[in-house]
Amino acid sequence: MNLWTILFIALALAMDAFAVSIASGFAIRRLHARHALSMAGSFGAFQALMPLLGWFCGIRLRAWITGIDHWIAFVLLSFVGGKMIVEALKIEEYEEKTNPFAWRVLLVLSVATSIDALAAGLSFAVLNVSITAPVLIIGLVTFGMSFAGVAIGAKGGHLFEKKIEVLGGVILIGIGLKILLSHLLGR
Repeated sequence: MNLWTILFIALALAMDAFAVSIASGFAIRRLHARHALSMAGSFGAFQALMPLLGWFCGIRLRAWITGIDHWIAFVLLSFVGGKMIVEALKIEEYEEKTNPFAWRVLLVLSVATSIDALAAGLSFAVLNVSITAPVLIIGLVTFGMSFAGVAIGAKGGHLFEKKIEVLGGVILIGIGLKILLSHLLGR
């Protein structure tokens, strides 16, 4: 897997963390740099750890699924991408006011926004991709986007968060389709 593909996967995986960061920045009246750093650090760490966990699980399964690995990668990435699109298009009826920077809330948000990275890690394993570069890139990209998201949200960027999640979902589906077609067409 080349660096550009890993970077696009990292960007797509970071989209939901970015959208949550925007909404969190929008929700806080007196925003400080420590807010952005704590959210970016937590999201970046979880986004880096989840693919590693998925990769370790996938390594154990790889021998049994080698013949269909391209289909598994396609299904996983398409499922995660589709889920991101559906969740972005949902109409929220009630939004409870909570402090997104409280450590318990931040922990829940970090896990929730990184579950899709677990599936990506499984895909890396079945495709026999070394996990070092993806983990570093995914963690750093998520950190940067989350930090920027909090700042954008503080400036009123709440209007764009749904579109960003849809874009992330489309990118993941596109990468899954590229993997499948590359295998089926022998490229």
